[in-house]
Amino acid sequence: MAWRCSGRTNADLIANMHTARIITTNGVNEAMTKVDRANYVMHKSEAYEDSPQSIGHGATISAPHMHAHAIEHLLDYLGPGKRVLDVGSGSGYLSAVLHYLVPGGVVVGIDHIPELVDWSKSNIRQDGLGSALDKGEIVMVTGDGRQGYSDFAKYDAIHVGAAAPTIPQQLVDQLKSPGRMFIPVGTFAQQIMQVDKDENGKVTKKNLMGVMYVPLTDAERQQRGY
Repeated sequence: MAWRCSGRTNADLIANMHTARIITTNGVNEAMTKVDRANYVMHKSEAYEDSPQSIGHGATISAPHMHAHAIEHLLDYLGPGKRVLDVGSGSGYLSAVLHYLVPGGVVVGIDHIPELVDWSKSNIRQDGLGSALDKGEIVMVTGDGRQGYSDFAKYDAIHVGAAAPTIPQQLVDQLKSPGRMFIPVGTFAQQIMQVDKDENGKVTKKNLMGVMYVPLTDAERQQRGY
């Protein structure tokens, strides 16, 4: 029923996801309300459709309901001063939402397409978060997200926005103890996996739901359509 969450405005979209119990917490509701999805898509007339959309370069912005699911599952590991890694940050949308959930912390968005990284910075500034970029509260970098981003590791939470064939060990290594990762895994049959690392460093994995994401691959394969 996720497609039924589409709305005419950003407020409609968020309200519909709340009604559908996809958004279940006030914190997620408030953070997503503050970030206008229209600033992060190519076609503004489709901004509030609850569906994935192309953003060029073989990349997509995930459907709003999937972003909401991701934040809800990571929420226990977010909060003041926390560090978050957003792998496959694309247009910058989720990095912007996460910023509001880690006041005084750092959100690192990483994408291997330089043009998308530049565009994401422009989008974030257009959405009123230029000061967060200037202060280093949001950091958008070009790189292979499968290897994480060691400069700011370790991370309380990691979100991965494309499907890896297997869970990259580098990302697990860059999780704090405790920490949590939300990652789609698989090729033809994909599952969202919740990867938890406890205070002793023990890692557990839990399947959350079946999904269909673009692959987490290298820049060259993505540019040529995998």
